[in-house]
Amino acid sequence: MTQAHIREVRLVMQSQPTSDGDGVKIQRVAGFNNKHFSPFLMMDELKADDKKDYVGGFPPHPHRGIETLTYMMNGHFQHKDHMGNVGELRSGGAQWMAAGQGVIHSEMPIMEEGQLHGFQIWINQPARDKMKPAKYFDFQPETITEEYLSDGSLLRVLAGALEVNRKALQGPLMDTGVPATVADWKTQANESISLNIPSQHNAMIYVYKGKINVNGKSLKQSDFAIMPASSLENNTMDTIQLEASSDAGLLIFVGQPIDEPVVHYGPFVMNSMDEINQAINDYQAGKFHQY
Repeated sequence: MTQAHIREVRLVMQSQPTSDGDGVKIQRVAGFNNKHFSPFLMMDELKADDKKDYVGGFPPHPHRGIETLTYMMNGHFQHKDHMGNVGELRSGGAQWMAAGQGVIHSEMPIMEEGQLHGFQIWINQPARDKMKPAKYFDFQPETITEEYLSDGSLLRVLAGALEVNRKALQGPLMDTGVPATVADWKTQANESISLNIPSQHNAMIYVYKGKINVNGKSLKQSDFAIMPASSLENNTMDTIQLEASSDAGLLIFVGQPIDEPVVHYGPFVMNSMDEINQAINDYQAGKFHQY
């Protein structure tokens, strides 16, 4: 039997403080022009103890050419869009939107007090999907795939498929434009897990709490580790070994790269500047409301 290749950390980035929407404080990691980030584009961590840091939420705004996956660990948000979708994102749940040719949506907190902690992940759409009709689904907490790996270790798979400790797991979201996996591992100190992932897929880890080791590489809170695809061959697998140095929490990202140009302008991600200009013109002309 061929021994699995050990996936190495090639780059460590740190999330950066910024704000978005109506002044919502976030920590952001962006990789629009990094081929090893693909198919993911950006990750925002929303974390606040004071309602003034999140109460403004994200009022109505447009998107084209991307998918968004929003995951709330603490706090409630309400999604509304021009297609008539309304969804309440509760603690532990997730929601997914494929913007395609265009969507106008809002995400507003529906809580008055308490901690807000969650993530919004941007996933690129391949060119073939960027002008398809928009789609939206929400996934309540009880629908998220959960696997207790030990008394102090819980893995939640939100999207895609993941092999953990030789067991295949699948999240409720399998409709992304290219295969993309997002999982959340909460663990106590000294716990460890082993992941097997396709060799041709990029992989990333974001530590939102504590300290961990990734195949021997030490990572701390706010570190975002990139592990590029190791091979273009199908049906080959790589191994990632994760060990917690303290009580920890981290997000796992695995996905098939999209080998296409990425042109990003605000809420639009297309393949050329001409397509960006068309998106701006279509939005200003009110065409997004017609989709």
